[in-house]
Amino acid sequence: MKVKRGSTTFLKVIIFLSGIALLAVCIYLMPEAARRDAIERPGDYSLYPLLVCAYGICITFSVALYQVFKLLTYIEKNNAFSELSLRSLKVLKKCAFTVIFFILLAIVYLRVLAQITGDDAAGPISLGIMGILATSIIAAIVDALQKPLKNVLDIKSKND
Repeated sequence: MKVKRGSTTFLKVIIFLSGIALLAVCIYLMPEAARRDAIERPGDYSLYPLLVCAYGICITFSVALYQVFKLLTYIEKNNAFSELSLRSLKVLKKCAFTVIFFILLAIVYLRVLAQITGDDAAGPISLGIMGILATSIIAAIVDALQKPLKNVLDIKSKND
């Protein structure tokens, strides 16, 4: 299976730029939000569980970006149907489920916080549900790619 080098290079550049944007969010945006919240409401630590979830999602997403980068490298080297590709897909699926877990934690926390404070958390909760839906679609696609790849590798190992 020959893949044009330009398409994988383009995807690698997009992944690299996404990683830089993610790094900027983790280094600048989230600490700045925490600093502003600490100035506005001293002694209120209600933002910290959400920051833990956000950093968990960022770390997991960066691992997933790295795995996609590795997978594209395997495809470039005509190694798409290998045990290494299957391993990368397994890690990607685990990353998707980890992101879903962190989003669920944030939704539960927002719901409890809304009950305590009397605020309406419908907006952030609906965004979280949309994030779960998008991540579930990605997990389903990875699973759909993983099954035929595993079958091909099983057939190769039986023939050897």
